[in-house]
Amino acid sequence: MSDPGTPERGPLRIGLTGGIASGKSTVARQFAAREVPVIDLDVISRQVVEPGTRGLAAIVEAFGGDVLDASGRLDRAKVRNRVFANPDLRRRLESILHPRILAETVRQCEAAGGPYQVVVIPLLVESGLTSWVDRVLVVDADPEVQVARLVARDGGEEAQARAILAAQASREDRLAAADDVIENSGSMDVLHEAVERLDTAYRVMARTGETRARGIRLP
Repeated sequence: MSDPGTPERGPLRIGLTGGIASGKSTVARQFAAREVPVIDLDVISRQVVEPGTRGLAAIVEAFGGDVLDASGRLDRAKVRNRVFANPDLRRRLESILHPRILAETVRQCEAAGGPYQVVVIPLLVESGLTSWVDRVLVVDADPEVQVARLVARDGGEEAQARAILAAQASREDRLAAADDVIENSGSMDVLHEAVERLDTAYRVMARTGETRARGIRLP
């Protein structure tokens, strides 16, 4: 994705990212439970292709009507399988989706308010959007843990799970881009405590303007 341009300056923005099945959604829900606005690009990517949207119409025009399911919604699995191994088709899909996703993200950030905001960007490192947020929070997990979670969650094959991991930024690249890190290979209690500590730290940063404070790595 290209940089969408900086929204009107508002609350501190935390870019939340991590590899697939690392626990990003769980962490995001815990921030939301603390009344922190959460803007999730995965959610937005679905909103911009809802039935009746220009995004869905553009995808049907580009890929054909068979990308719709019986209810008229986008069959995301079918589209994903079609573009996964075809760079030209993937770029075509991205040219339709990315401008719409970014425009809606900017709109939601500017409307959300809050003491600070968590913007969930699964491909934050790959997309080059790190400069668009004030701090990067990486949810990290051992790759073997990710593979096991992915197979259990989606019911796929281990080889497919490893291929999906290999197509994303490496663990090393994500950690190199991180200001803050949550290690999420342990219990929910440990994860809950980590989010609580970060919430406290981010509220202080938002209040004082010290956005470049020393990195926090938990647990």
